[in-house]
Amino acid sequence: MTVPEPLESSVPPSSPEIKKPSLESRITGEISESDTRIGKDSPFVFGQRYLTQEEDVFSRNAWDHVEWGEKEIKHAEEMIAKQYNDPVSQEDKERYNATPEKFWNVFYTNHKENFFKDRNWLQIEFPLLYEVSSKDYGDKPVKILEVGCGAGNTMFPVLRQNQNSNLKIIGADYSSVAVDLIKKSESFDPEHAEAYVWDLANENGDLPGNMEPNSLDIVVMIFVFSALAPNQWNAAIKNISKLLKPGGTLLFRDYGRYDLAQVRVKKGRLLEDNFYIRGDGTRVYFFTEEELREMFINQIGFEEKRIATDRRLLVNRKKQLKMHRIWLQAVFNRPSENDTVETNNSSLSTQELMKKLALDDSDDEEDDGCTPPITCGCESCATGHSH
Repeated sequence: MTVPEPLESSVPPSSPEIKKPSLESRITGEISESDTRIGKDSPFVFGQRYLTQEEDVFSRNAWDHVEWGEKEIKHAEEMIAKQYNDPVSQEDKERYNATPEKFWNVFYTNHKENFFKDRNWLQIEFPLLYEVSSKDYGDKPVKILEVGCGAGNTMFPVLRQNQNSNLKIIGADYSSVAVDLIKKSESFDPEHAEAYVWDLANENGDLPGNMEPNSLDIVVMIFVFSALAPNQWNAAIKNISKLLKPGGTLLFRDYGRYDLAQVRVKKGRLLEDNFYIRGDGTRVYFFTEEELREMFINQIGFEEKRIATDRRLLVNRKKQLKMHRIWLQAVFNRPSENDTVETNNSSLSTQELMKKLALDDSDDEEDDGCTPPITCGCESCATGHSH
């Protein structure tokens, strides 16, 4: 097994004193409005808590851009190798893949809107969402789709500060319970928001609600793609490309290979390579940067604006424990109509490429009958979920 190369990061001569993050931000990787990163960090900076001396590791609760050593790599490889001794049985694998929406409906029935916190860190990592909804942007029409909207943890922070009278944000989720929660929320504004049940990876190219192809300016997928089986990726990306306008933007964040949540997976949870079932029946995959480039760029023809790995070291000072969290973050653009993109060693215009994707699906895998969940559910130290 191989581990993705750590991101190279320059360490400043002296790191500025930064306020200790809240417990929530240390567990989930999210940032509250009071966090000192807001207004100081640029997107993809991923914090400035640099560990320059190993003996200082337990002086803080978290460190940014911590590269892996041989010890950490070996430990991750050994832990994941053991998972192959007790994979999910074929019978259970078919059951989990056949009705994934059932497990997400149970999840939201049990937790409602109380589990995940609003993603206020979006204003740091994906400022485009706040630019298009700001007063300075004027009243230019903007359409945003949040795929895997869950209980509205991306939609509602954007709506609450929206000053663009022509902004529309649409939430789509595979869980009908989650969509009902959004529509019943006091924060749901029918003038600027819509919500639909939608299968992101449907093979028919069906779109959510009454949406038209080439109608979206921005698509947001945060801890969503990891819930799909690998044989669903191609159809899902095609559907996203179909929705975006030429030149439209896709904002992406998800789990990285060898994240803590993968390394500590228990027996009987491995579905296939790097793909697991959680204790609550929901599924999760752990990606590499190379896989994202292959799926979005080489196979479908998106343009890469940025792909990066967010590596964070969390520590338990009382128990002297080190915990490595790894997330992938990316921004992709759908090429403009007149752009030429490289795919499979051939040059195609965007129009030619989209026609090819619509007509040539001969290399797609057989439909196994599973329906993908369009939301995230993640494992944390205390509850079994974190993101």
